[in-house]
Amino acid sequence: MMPHLACWRWPSKRLATETGKDEYSSVEDVAFEVWLAGELAALPGVLGVALGGSRAQGTHRPDSDWDYALYYRGPFDPGCLRAKAWPGQVSKVGGWGDGVMSGGAWLTVEGRRVDVHYRDLDEVEHWCAEAAEGRFNKELLLFYAAGIPTYVVMAELAINRVLAGSLPRPSYPEVLAAEAGLRWHNDALASLSYASSALRGRDNLAVALANSSRGLIEAAHSVLARQKQWVLNEKGIVARAGLAEQAGLLLEAMNIAALRQPSRRSRCTWGASSPSD
Repeated sequence: MMPHLACWRWPSKRLATETGKDEYSSVEDVAFEVWLAGELAALPGVLGVALGGSRAQGTHRPDSDWDYALYYRGPFDPGCLRAKAWPGQVSKVGGWGDGVMSGGAWLTVEGRRVDVHYRDLDEVEHWCAEAAEGRFNKELLLFYAAGIPTYVVMAELAINRVLAGSLPRPSYPEVLAAEAGLRWHNDALASLSYASSALRGRDNLAVALANSSRGLIEAAHSVLARQKQWVLNEKGIVARAGLAEQAGLLLEAMNIAALRQPSRRSRCTWGASSPSD
């Protein structure tokens, strides 16, 4: 806990920019970040608060949302967060499923979009220990085409910026890079192969598009894992992995004939690649 954070009060004024649009200044961003961290750190049972997403990495836009992770051990009552009466939705623990993304909140705080993720330290430590041995699960989750790997909780600790409490900052395990690189590689081949078979046999455009997209994302995961680059979500990872050309062809494919080209090229290119390269 860092009680002094709760003493911050952030200015509510908004400054007019040269474009005539109202945007928060960078000074206000800092004040808001610290003030909200104090509010969240003061919730019963919270041992740590971290800022994630684009704002933690310095790649945010003025309108980017704010991603906060609440770390606790033992029972956590979301009612204390709901009692803040900020507009939005606050889920129960397990409200988003029983995986690593078990629950959180989508809120509007002082006119800003804020996402809060619950992080049970017992669960976090379990999946970090598994990742350190090269083991992980892939979980189905809304908004994730290829699923979310359980080692994402280790990635968050490595990348996110701690605002309250004390949290570890792990490095990328060598064994995880090897195992994840191989597993995502094999999954990519399977998805791209199925996409091609859907086009050959049943001309099922929706299935082919879905599996081609999934295969590209899986291939990107493989490339980045081998390079020991942490991934928090699927946004931007295809370009990060150097597969933007294949993604562009996929977006341009408006019919069965057009879709065959990116599907075939992706499968041939990725099939020629090896995790050991």
